[in-house]
Amino acid sequence: MSIALEGFTHLIPFAAGHEIIRQGKRDLTLIRMTPDLIYDQMIGAGCARRVVFSWGGNPGVGSLHRFRDAVENGWPHPIEVEEHTHAGMANRYVAGASGLPFAVMRGYEGTDLAANTRGVARIACPFTGEPVAAVSALTPDVGVIHAQRADRRGNVHLWGITGVQREVVLSSKSSIVTVEEIVDELDLGLGGQVIPAMAIDAISEVPGGARPSYALGFYHRDNQAYVDWDSIGRDRKSFDRWLNESVMTAK
Repeated sequence: MSIALEGFTHLIPFAAGHEIIRQGKRDLTLIRMTPDLIYDQMIGAGCARRVVFSWGGNPGVGSLHRFRDAVENGWPHPIEVEEHTHAGMANRYVAGASGLPFAVMRGYEGTDLAANTRGVARIACPFTGEPVAAVSALTPDVGVIHAQRADRRGNVHLWGITGVQREVVLSSKSSIVTVEEIVDELDLGLGGQVIPAMAIDAISEVPGGARPSYALGFYHRDNQAYVDWDSIGRDRKSFDRWLNESVMTAK
């Protein structure tokens, strides 16, 4: 199955990713604009068969060592990679959410991604003849996001950096949302976005579900955790120790 766990810097659904690891899910196509620590952890735990992404790195330090080890050395097993640009991935989600087979954009110029990446094609505009990029729609089997609140009717409210969370929910065949809290009524004075209950299949109340990323209005980003991950993820033994102590035994 294909699964997208999205959240750009903010509201990254780490708790959901860790639960996927604990459930022993395998052979997944992991889709995400920036794999970040969460996909490094899931790749190292053996969940991934393929990764579709637009930038792979630890935003606090540099390389994602479990991702790199899988690509270069096939540990814990080989993975396929499909690389795009941020704009390309965002447009792919929008196309999926819109029920369209592809999106058209000015992009991928000056790169060899179009020649080497599935889902990208150069086409000519039928009206002007201008060369543009067509990117295939993304329609994950499951989309997972984290948000600040949901009400008891199942509507979800998120604010701050919203990234492509709404588009992921609308483009996915099924959607799961973890939230900091469930309330009787949403406070829409905070701005942001509301995703209606009709677009969501399941909601789970998970306080702290985005840590070590942050949830605006609830807790700050744990920058030290991102720095520490470099040494944890760099070595297979230290990663296995972290996995057993911090994920597999957690409740």
